[in-house]
Amino acid sequence: MLQGLLRAEGHCVGRRHVATLMKKMGIEALYRRPNTSKPAPGHKIYPYLLRNLPVIRPNQVWAMDITYIPMARGFVYLAAVVDWFSRRVLSWRLSITLEASFCIDAVEETLARHGEPDIFNTDQGSQFTSLDFTKVLKEAEIAISMDGKGAWRDNVFVERLWRTVKYEEVYLHAYASVPEARAALARYLTFYNTRSPHSSLDRRTPDQAYFNPPQPIPVAA
Repeated sequence: MLQGLLRAEGHCVGRRHVATLMKKMGIEALYRRPNTSKPAPGHKIYPYLLRNLPVIRPNQVWAMDITYIPMARGFVYLAAVVDWFSRRVLSWRLSITLEASFCIDAVEETLARHGEPDIFNTDQGSQFTSLDFTKVLKEAEIAISMDGKGAWRDNVFVERLWRTVKYEEVYLHAYASVPEARAALARYLTFYNTRSPHSSLDRRTPDQAYFNPPQPIPVAA
C-alpha cells in the first residue's frame, strides 16, 4: 500500500525497499485488547455462509465487527460495516459502551444509503446475536452469517482493516477525547476508502472497486 502511495506521488520505489525502511523504523506494537466478542447465553447462533463462496460483486456480502480504540486515558469501541468485495467501509460508529445500539445505527445507515446485501456476516458477539440486531437484517430479508467460534479467519478482511487502522492511525496518536478520536478516524477512513490502494484489488482503492467494479465479458453469440 505504501509503495502504491509513493508511486502515485511520483516516487519510483520497490516493495522490498519500502519493507526495509519500515523495518528500520521499528514500528511494532502489541496491545492487550478487551474482549469485544463475548457470546450471550440463549442467543441464536447462525451458520457461516461464506466458506467457498465466490464473492464477485459489491453489495453481495457485507461484514461487521467491533474493535477497541485506545486513547490517552481508557478506550472506546469502533464498529464498521465493510463491503466484502471492495473492502470499502460503508459506515462506522464509535461508542463508549458495547451495547448493540451503536451497531444497529451503523447497519440502518448502511441499508438506507446502499440498499441490501445478499449476506451479512459477523462474529458471535452478543451485539450481533441480539434480537434487536438480527431483527433489522431479517426484516430486510438478508441472510445472516456468523463466524465459527474463535475463528477470526472467517472474517479476515475486517481483521485486516482493524490492523491497518490501528498501525497507520490509532497507534500514532493518543486521543484526548472521544470527539478527537471520532474526527481523526473520520479523516483516516475517508483516506482509506478514497486513496489507499490494495494489492488484492489490482492496486485500486476501495471506492474505485465499489463504484466501478469490473464488468463481465459478454459471451459471443
